[in-house]
Amino acid sequence: MLYMPFSSQNGHPVAFHHAFFTATSAVTVTGLTTVSTADQWSFFGQLMILFAFQIGGLGTLTMTSLLAIAVGRKMGLRSKMIAQEAMNIGRLGEVGSILQTVAITSISLEAAIALILTPRFWILGESFGEGLWHGIFYSASAFNNAGFTPHSDGIVPYGHDLWILLPICLGVYVGALGFPVILTLQRNLWHFRAWNLTTKLTIIGTTLMLFIGMFAWAFFEWNNPGTIGNEGFSEKILHSFFASIMTRSGGFNLVNMTDMNPITYLLTDVLMFIGGGSASTAGGVKVTTICVVFLAILAEARGDQHVIAFGRSIPDSILRIAISVISMSAFFVLFGCAVLVYITQEPFDHILFEVISAYATCGLSVGLSPKLPPSGIYVLSLLMFVGRIGTNTVATGLALRSRRRLYKYPEERPIIG
Repeated sequence: MLYMPFSSQNGHPVAFHHAFFTATSAVTVTGLTTVSTADQWSFFGQLMILFAFQIGGLGTLTMTSLLAIAVGRKMGLRSKMIAQEAMNIGRLGEVGSILQTVAITSISLEAAIALILTPRFWILGESFGEGLWHGIFYSASAFNNAGFTPHSDGIVPYGHDLWILLPICLGVYVGALGFPVILTLQRNLWHFRAWNLTTKLTIIGTTLMLFIGMFAWAFFEWNNPGTIGNEGFSEKILHSFFASIMTRSGGFNLVNMTDMNPITYLLTDVLMFIGGGSASTAGGVKVTTICVVFLAILAEARGDQHVIAFGRSIPDSILRIAISVISMSAFFVLFGCAVLVYITQEPFDHILFEVISAYATCGLSVGLSPKLPPSGIYVLSLLMFVGRIGTNTVATGLALRSRRRLYKYPEERPIIG
């Protein structure tokens, strides 16, 4: 639809690779663009982008399951098993009702954020229609961790406006927790002992990385005049807090990414690669994956035979899945970097940043995407697609294909390191 003439403001179709890239970025809730969302696309084009990242955020599985339920069809056993594994649902019989709850919760949270943002846009002088549209667009873009903005200069003009920044931060943070965590918090918000292990690891891991990222970003950029060096103390803290949330998968930015210090590039690369919670609108290898590997390292350092967390033993099969997800993700990042290094003359730190942002479906950019030739644009499109469905597919596929052998081979210990 974005290739159609009426999707562009000037009435002329945009180049196919630009339309394809934008559609892929929207469906995978990434937010990378090669053309300006505000200046290139008509209202219809922006509406198509919103629908795309709304569907991408909820997930194809959720949407198709809800459509099947809506027309009176039952979900198949395998679909229920995949949903049960991905959403951490206890019983197969609960799958349909919980997926409906996920959709209702998502729409309700987006509506609440839109109700907060819209009056602010009216106060800032926008018309009734513009303010309403921008409130809806930003709320959906934030909760789905999409990072698309309907303004030509993004949210930079609102860099000191807490009325706009805090709801967007809240939407990104909640959306990145993951639907299993949100459902658990709905039932047992104030009962920590009732939280399952996924919820505990996600909440604690997300909070730790939020504050570690905030303090590290502030430390690296505190005196950088290109970013926050000329801001006051409170503005520096606000920008650092905002940056830490957005580097996890939100994709919104208040500063020019190319003005950051090299060490901040590395910090952002790491945070983007980690991403958000499992079964969430965020990308990356996921917080729980990193937590499981970290706990395994601690167990090995202590000489423990089992990986323990909050009085629960984590099976070896989960550790193997975590290692597989990280290894596969690292391979695709290296692959993307190698291809772009071959076809472009851009600095490697910019290439690495853009590749991780694409694969982790984050959306932060150093301005490389618009400079790429069509072949490079298709490479980033592939990375966005694989990054959005790849880790989930591998993790779920490995979990469902586990099998027990009736025999065991002799054990031998190869030298490691």
